[in-house]
Amino acid sequence: MVIVTGASGHIGNVLVRTLLKQGYEVGVTDLDPENDPILKTLNVKTYKGDIRDLDFLIETFKDAKYVFHIAGIVAIAPGKEDLMYSVNIEGTKNVVEACIRTNVRRLVYTSSVHALYEPPIGEVVTETLAVTTDEVLGEYAKTKVLATREVLKGIERGLDAVITYPSGVIGPYDFKSSEMGEMVRAYAQGKYKYYIDGAYNFVDVRDVAKGLCLAMAKGKKGEGYILAGEKITVKELFKIVSKLKNIPEPKFKIPTVIAKTLAPLALLYYKVSKQTPVFTPYSLAVLESNSDISSQKAIKELGYSYRSLQDSLTDIIQWENGKEIKI
Repeated sequence: MVIVTGASGHIGNVLVRTLLKQGYEVGVTDLDPENDPILKTLNVKTYKGDIRDLDFLIETFKDAKYVFHIAGIVAIAPGKEDLMYSVNIEGTKNVVEACIRTNVRRLVYTSSVHALYEPPIGEVVTETLAVTTDEVLGEYAKTKVLATREVLKGIERGLDAVITYPSGVIGPYDFKSSEMGEMVRAYAQGKYKYYIDGAYNFVDVRDVAKGLCLAMAKGKKGEGYILAGEKITVKELFKIVSKLKNIPEPKFKIPTVIAKTLAPLALLYYKVSKQTPVFTPYSLAVLESNSDISSQKAIKELGYSYRSLQDSLTDIIQWENGKEIKI
């Protein structure tokens, strides 16, 4: 049995589909699995409970040989700090403890590249966890640093665990509209006639899922592996989508200084309209950050690979149009 936490999320549901395709028996934890439309479509065993409940995890992991811990709160807008710290850190601490107590063969933890030390522009980001939370950007990244430390503490106690660090995840099967997915979707729908300076490293969710499986099978105990893809500017990303959708390319650039001035107002708009936040003070800072991210360690040690963004964006558009996309 393979147990996946966070199975109804973007990475989680694609990982479950990948594991099922590989022939594994899969179980998933969820707060309310009976009423989750995503989980209802998957041939999995469900365990109803909260990862902040240690007793629940211990009982659940008794059936598990492997555990993929993906569950977490991602927020690029303020307002969910307490929940993020509770779920991302305390939940991970419980997962580690439950794995140790039930003798799980291996834990694969999904951290984030935002938890890594960011060197100056011109240097490459590698698998070096930030020493202090002051070295990372935003509350989400801080929680991932602290949660990753909990996994490292478990490894010191004898837990067999591998840590993965995905970059910006995009791709099909994004049922809950992640921040990255919403940016592509909104532009494809003609909501944006402009672009903003900046770039980031994006990776297809299917490549991340396969990378997680490779980490389970081939990763070295205690090691971390970046699962990244291609670096691209916002303008170039939008140009690819424009060609795929046969819509005009973005012509208007909003200068960074103006975008930063307007960002707080955008937060209010997202809140009032109940839309997934896209351009926020945090996301603008990310687009200015060092996105020269290397997956060479995962490529060399795991056999990891990633597809082109052209292919990923093509599949996103087709999936949005109702076409079945292969895992």
